[in-house]
Amino acid sequence: QVQLVESGGGLVQAGGCLRLSCVASGRTFSSYATAWFRQGPGKEREFVAAINENWTGESRGYADSVKGRFTISRDNAKNTVYLQMNSLKLEDTAVYYCAGGSFASRDPRDFDSWGQGTQVTVSS
Repeated sequence: QVQLVESGGGLVQAGGCLRLSCVASGRTFSSYATAWFRQGPGKEREFVAAINENWTGESRGYADSVKGRFTISRDNAKNTVYLQMNSLKLEDTAVYYCAGGSFASRDPRDFDSWGQGTQVTVSS
């Protein structure tokens, strides 16, 4: 199993930006699919973005609510996956979790490693 540690959350005004980081340890990172999920107050955990590498190259996927505003990327040399969040909205307020698994998915049940979460709060 992989250990994941998120950082980079905080308080930001609407329209601002943040970059979340997730550092992985415990296995070969380059062959690992990683994703970001979030859970807002009183809401279920929802998919945000995922990134995976295989023999065909790198693939990324985004939730419709963040497409065009958020960008997921990874640096295999640093065992780190990032989530660049631009044009933040009030509804982006949530605890953001990094997840890892054998394949990229929008279903949190497909991921077997999770970070502790980092709070992102967007204010008006």
